[in-house]
Amino acid sequence: QVQLVESGGGLVQAGGSLRLSCAASGPSFSSYATGWFRQAPGKEREFVASISWDGVNTYYADSVKGRFTISRDNAKNTVYLQMNSLKPEDTAVYYCNRPNAMVSWGQGTQVTVSS
Repeated sequence: QVQLVESGGGLVQAGGSLRLSCAASGPSFSSYATGWFRQAPGKEREFVASISWDGVNTYYADSVKGRFTISRDNAKNTVYLQMNSLKPEDTAVYYCNRPNAMVSWGQGTQVTVSS
């Protein structure tokens, strides 16, 4: 059973940076693409970024392109999201999951960007 635990969120001023981590336990983590998603209050959960199993290919939502960078360390079973130039509209709970083989959602990590 794969479990995903997100961490690294917090309160930051607009223009600041945060790095989120997604630690996976269970088998075959390195065999799957992994992505970050977010859900703002009153809105649907949306895709943010994803990375292929080998880290070669990355994909981003237009709203974060050029500001966020996804990476992974398969030796540590961890996926990261470096978020720079944060905006108030990035405020949300951030989750990780496997886009092509979804597992149960974790608790997420809250990111709050003040203006």
